[in-house]
Amino acid sequence: MALVHELEKSGNWLFRRRGWLPLLLIFAGIAAMYLGNRQAITFSPVYEMMFLGVSIAGEIIRILTVGFAPGSTSGRNTAAGQVAGELNMTGIYSVVRHPLYAANFLMWLGPVLFLRSVWFTVFFILVYWLYYERIMFAEEQFLRRKFGEIYDRWSEKVHPVIPKFGNWLPPLLPFCFRSVLKREHNSFVSIFVIFVLLDLCRNYFITGKPFITTLWLYPAIPAGIIWLIIRILHKQTRFLIVDGR
Repeated sequence: MALVHELEKSGNWLFRRRGWLPLLLIFAGIAAMYLGNRQAITFSPVYEMMFLGVSIAGEIIRILTVGFAPGSTSGRNTAAGQVAGELNMTGIYSVVRHPLYAANFLMWLGPVLFLRSVWFTVFFILVYWLYYERIMFAEEQFLRRKFGEIYDRWSEKVHPVIPKFGNWLPPLLPFCFRSVLKREHNSFVSIFVIFVLLDLCRNYFITGKPFITTLWLYPAIPAGIIWLIIRILHKQTRFLIVDGR
């Protein structure tokens, strides 16, 4: 099998499992926290709120991406593989080709920084790059076949992950808050779930007693209530369904 086909095949395999495969990083992080210098991970409210801020910044990028995106784009894909009803080339897609993957990097970087481990941070960056490089390759092969020269011309001007703000074009559609609620409530609450889990494990490893630091409960409980409300709206009503989104 030619290398280009091998890269695309492995990228599609990773793409279909991108929802749960990165969760293995959590177990690796907990193991690194257990085996590493536990004094380095003692509770620090300033640093830990900064780490949370890094993840929230990633979620904000996702919100700005999803909120302006039409249906059948921006991650609207099936277990069978890639789906693209049209090519996004305006809004955030006019400055970066893969804003969701750049956002995901920040969302994961926050918990990684929580570990205060240089070697694990380097490990995460390398694994993340290798993982998503293949996914981006497979996605771009799909888009090139579907949109041809239009995609090629757009990709020549827009970098995969480094924003080029001089290319900015206003989005074609208005911001849709209901679409954001529908598509982002799980990723939003997962930020707090991961941090609370790391805090719980950290406290257990240091003191021998499993407990959650009060400071982490303050944002986590409201986030959980918000998630539950949105989940009920999503499952029991049509409030979050918007035509064309």
